[in-house]
Amino acid sequence: MPTYRVREVADLLGVSDDTARRWIDSGALPSGKDLAGRTVVEGEALAAFAVRTAATAATDTTSVARSARNRFAGLVTRVVADGVMAQVEMQCGPHRVVSLMSAEAAAELGLEPGSRATAVVKATTVIVETPRGRS
Repeated sequence: MPTYRVREVADLLGVSDDTARRWIDSGALPSGKDLAGRTVVEGEALAAFAVRTAATAATDTTSVARSARNRFAGLVTRVVADGVMAQVEMQCGPHRVVSLMSAEAAAELGLEPGSRATAVVKATTVIVETPRGRS
């Protein structure tokens, strides 16, 4: 089973090292020691923690029912619009999401840097990659 050091835990969860250490010290995130005596978190425990804490992340406040389950609430950070199309960039927690839409749609939604929005992703294909040499 893979284990992750505090810095890796922080990177994967999009938080600071100090926040990851506080979660470990409080017992919210179970940890152990590796052979060198460094604090590590087992991959399975980290995955479970990530799922639990994701439920407390920013959520979409609309009351619209929809089939898409991949929803990322965040802030618009950039809008580049030409005559027909717009590129909208959002920061959703540690994730950067980019959407291409009509310039008319971006204007109608009032999208501008600093505005709240939710990216809804529905895809039939999701590509998953892993680092080489990592088990």
